[in-house]
Parts: sequence; C-alpha cells; structure tokens
Amino acid sequence: MTAPETPKKKTPPPDSREARLKAALKANLARRKAQARDRAAGEDDTDNGQAEG
Repeated sequence: MTAPETPKKKTPPPDSREARLKAALKANLARRKAQARDRAAGEDDTDNGQAEG
C-alpha cells in the first residue's frame, strides 16, 4: 500500500513575498517617522505632565 499523495499547496513566487515585505517595511518606516515628528512637535508644546524641580 502506498500513502495517498497530499496535494501540495502552490506557493506564490518569491518576488511577491519580497514586494509584500518591501511594502510593509516602507509603511512601518513612514509610521515611525510620523510618530517621531509628532513626539518632537509635542515636546515643544507641552512638558508631558512632568513637574520641574
């Protein structure tokens, strides 16, 4: 008796994976830059609730 062959899942070509990763990295970088800009702008306007001295 032979084992029944399981149908192999077709994997997308590696190019699509790299494109997806590249897009995710670009979005992540843009989000981090936006957060950094917001933090820098927030530091100028407020004292973040910390008392001096």
